[in-house]
Amino acid sequence: MSILWVILGFILLVVGGEFLVRSSVALSFKFKISKMVIGMTVVSFATSAPELLVSLQAALSGSPAIAINNVVGSNIANIGLVLGLTAIVGSISVDRSFYRLNWPVMMLFSMALYYFLENNNVLSAIEGGILFLGLLAFLFLLIKSAKKDTISEVVNEALAIVSNFKIILWLLIGASALYFGSEWLVEGSKDIARTIGVSEAVIGVSLIAVGTSVPELAASVIAAAKQEKAISLGNLIGSNIFNIGSVLGLTAIIKPIPVTEPQILSNDIFWMLGFAAVLIPLIFLPNRLQISRLKGFFLVLGYAVFMFIVFTAK
Repeated sequence: MSILWVILGFILLVVGGEFLVRSSVALSFKFKISKMVIGMTVVSFATSAPELLVSLQAALSGSPAIAINNVVGSNIANIGLVLGLTAIVGSISVDRSFYRLNWPVMMLFSMALYYFLENNNVLSAIEGGILFLGLLAFLFLLIKSAKKDTISEVVNEALAIVSNFKIILWLLIGASALYFGSEWLVEGSKDIARTIGVSEAVIGVSLIAVGTSVPELAASVIAAAKQEKAISLGNLIGSNIFNIGSVLGLTAIIKPIPVTEPQILSNDIFWMLGFAAVLIPLIFLPNRLQISRLKGFFLVLGYAVFMFIVFTAK
């Protein structure tokens, strides 16, 4: 029965993420937002919604390890699995804004999360507030500095003429599916963890993290296939920033998140930092400002190694 709840949770997260991304991009047309800003903000927030719902549900139901490792594991999956597979679909050209603003901010948020957790083994409400305010400051800076692209370049032309009623309907469907999907996924995963004898941290960094990264995978692969590389890469980097700033930030504000599993700080978070850090040499060597299919393959291979270690070392 637990497996059924997990499968149903996955399905609802996919459906909810798809409707939320679709409605978010349609809304961006209404406000004439550039495609890079769409990728870094609207799509990133929409695809981070499953992580937010799952982490809140886990923290409030007494499973803080799932809340933290859901975000840590999702950030690893976004780069190792999602970016890797997206690059395999088609090599990605990287804009200079990536290493001038977006990547440094992602590393800053990642290091801040490590410091807050390592400092006293808890992400307090104040620290969560700092992360969330940092996210708001980043969004303000991003929107202020973004160059306006023509609206015709955005990911899906059909979404430019969607009615307001349909957008609201999509938002309601997406929100409902994400709510129930997150609840079923967390409860089913906790039962599976107890049944097979692994910790909730392992389930959080693997099964749940991959499940909540499905919207990012769908949005990025579709964007890459349609040659919308700004949305594809921006979505992933933005999603990692949102995961820390909004998902853990808001969750900690509502309920402080203690570190209950030592491997979160001794292993998992270093993989998250490592995958984030490797992007810089990856985009400069040997081809500048490009993530080729071969580089994508090595990212996926690295993610496979991480998953192997997660299930064999604990």
